[in-house]
Amino acid sequence: MRETRPVTVAGLSRRPSTRMRLSLVATAVVPVGLAIALGAVALSSRSIWLDESATIAISSQHGAALWTGMKRDGGNMLAYYALIHVLIGLFGSSTVVLRMPSVLAGGLTAGAVTAVGTRLFDRTVGFAAGVLTAVSLPLVYWQQDARAYSMMFAFAALSFVGFVALVDGESRRRPGHPPAWAWPAYVVALVLGSYMSLLALLVVPAQLLSLVWYRRRLRQVVLALALTAVCAFPILVLARQRGAGQLFWVPRPDLSTTGAVVESLVSSALPPLFHQTATSLPLLALTLALLVCAAGAALSSRHDGLGGRQADRARFAGVLVAGWVVVPFVLDLAESFVGQSVYQSRYLLISAPAVPLCLAWLLFETRLGRVAGWSGLGALVVLRGLQIAPTYGVSPENWRAATSHVLSRAQAGDCIAFYPSDGRQAFDYYLPGLRSGRPVPRPILPTTPFGLTKPFVEDYATLPADQLAAASRRCRRVWLVSSHVGSSATATSRLHVARFHRLLDGLEHDYRVLGQASFGYASAVDVRLFSRRATTAS
Repeated sequence: MRETRPVTVAGLSRRPSTRMRLSLVATAVVPVGLAIALGAVALSSRSIWLDESATIAISSQHGAALWTGMKRDGGNMLAYYALIHVLIGLFGSSTVVLRMPSVLAGGLTAGAVTAVGTRLFDRTVGFAAGVLTAVSLPLVYWQQDARAYSMMFAFAALSFVGFVALVDGESRRRPGHPPAWAWPAYVVALVLGSYMSLLALLVVPAQLLSLVWYRRRLRQVVLALALTAVCAFPILVLARQRGAGQLFWVPRPDLSTTGAVVESLVSSALPPLFHQTATSLPLLALTLALLVCAAGAALSSRHDGLGGRQADRARFAGVLVAGWVVVPFVLDLAESFVGQSVYQSRYLLISAPAVPLCLAWLLFETRLGRVAGWSGLGALVVLRGLQIAPTYGVSPENWRAATSHVLSRAQAGDCIAFYPSDGRQAFDYYLPGLRSGRPVPRPILPTTPFGLTKPFVEDYATLPADQLAAASRRCRRVWLVSSHVGSSATATSRLHVARFHRLLDGLEHDYRVLGQASFGYASAVDVRLFSRRATTAS
């Protein structure tokens, strides 16, 4: 056993030499490469889901239609839609092209955590934290998704790199000043994060909290945040104009959602998207136990052997990492009780990289010793990997299979309706590769012809009685494809469910049900086939 060491910030206690910078790069190679590799495995095997189809539909627009689609989402993911728009124009809209930015963002997240851990503590802690970040089921899942979440996590983590360098970095050319890159890097990371999602800014209060104990360069931080606020103002305006309508489906916090958030933060599971495995609960229990031990070790750490500046640095490091875990969670929880609920694990995963930092610090900066530390790291990596492996290729919402099912059984004269209309986007995405000369049902809800890409985001339209009667005269058979019809969680969701049942009742009045199939499980795609009754035909 080695002697107890207090929290240190070895990476910041001296000006970084060229050799140190090279060693930091070498330390980050494995975590970054591992994160990208895990994200790239079977990248196109999972079916797209409703939100990914929205990305495709919005980003495929041009000119005023593109801007309208972005505004319709309240400015959320604005920069992401712009990026995907460019990529679609250059390389097409294959799932690999659409998801690759998220894969690369996962590598950035792992690299950023490695850099923060190395600067706050040492290279071993940075390396271990980066590896644990790479081997994380929730982060890998969002790496394989054509949404902005993986980029939001990356920019949130990169803001900590800039923040730490800004607060306590030293320029080689100007001693006593931060590196020249620190201030712009901090601002750029926060601004880009906000243009992925405004929730990325939940990390800012955590950073400010650490300055209560360590006020060096507070003025530079305040100026950086002021510029960030100016740059993010357009997003705030768009979000205010859109209101909270797009979050109608998010329920208030309860024990179930809290359990899902905790499981995601510690990477033991990702409910309800994937089923728990035999090692999910052991990983959850082990990680929570280690986090409690880390909190106890940090609270009992002594700084008697350190000078005033070094003791302040130690407190700064501890408070910064702890705040990264706790503050976004507390703020999200408070907002979800008093205002519009945003209590979802995907939003709080901006704090997920801080958990590996806590675990790595416990394993390598306390009394455990090197053998126990590396053994613990190995056990955590194996248990985390066992959560990831079974999820490759699994589609909780399988639009590819649903589209194939319809096309393999469709007949000339069939019609098709989607509820909500968003489903048409996903169906249309898979249609060209699966039709192979087969009859394609004529769309009646919405009526936009297939092949014409148009966004139908959160469009819970239904067929009025006169249109339903007209459809019953024209369509011998009707396919009804539904997913995300609503739930009992919120009043708006209940309204959507009621509309869906009215649509069902109207179809069942003139048609008889020939069959029903379901594809996926977390947000299953339900496919119903109706055939016109003889009395209606006459």
